[in-house]
Amino acid sequence: MTAIQDVPLKTILGEATSLADYAGQVLLIVNVASKCGLTPQYEGLEKLYEKYKDEGFAVLGFPANDFAAQEPGSDSEILDFCTTNFGASFPMFAKIGVVGPDKHPLYRELTEALPAAQNDGPMRGRLESYGMTPNPQPEVLWNFEKFVIGRDGEPVARFAPDTAPDDDALISVIEKELFASE
Repeated sequence: MTAIQDVPLKTILGEATSLADYAGQVLLIVNVASKCGLTPQYEGLEKLYEKYKDEGFAVLGFPANDFAAQEPGSDSEILDFCTTNFGASFPMFAKIGVVGPDKHPLYRELTEALPAAQNDGPMRGRLESYGMTPNPQPEVLWNFEKFVIGRDGEPVARFAPDTAPDDDALISVIEKELFASE
């Protein structure tokens, strides 16, 4: 098992788990938020999950309130929001910190393994145009940053927050990981 698979996690319902429960699957780990301009990505994430889940793929949502307080709700409020408004059925986890001193060990492992995101420039520039100082790499830039984990449990790619769930580069990495051994 990889170090990432060993990190203790809690589901959004408070149950103890880890990525080891998803061993052998391709994973898309996303830090999500309910009050972000990128929140409509929930819909695309659900479509991606539905399209590939029978192939051994899962989207894993990790709510975080690290960026402009855009995820203020409790775990139960977050779960209600994403299922009611976007029909999200992919696994969701308890709210965590993804940057700074309260960064969850999962995100410490992810950002150490993949210190830079693909397609990082546009979102970083947008944040700067709003007078914000973006986090330097390797920190997560904003809500909806995406990490792809291969079937072997190793991180293989990282995508900037504004990379849409149907982006060709993201789909290409997911499909390569899903169908590599066929």
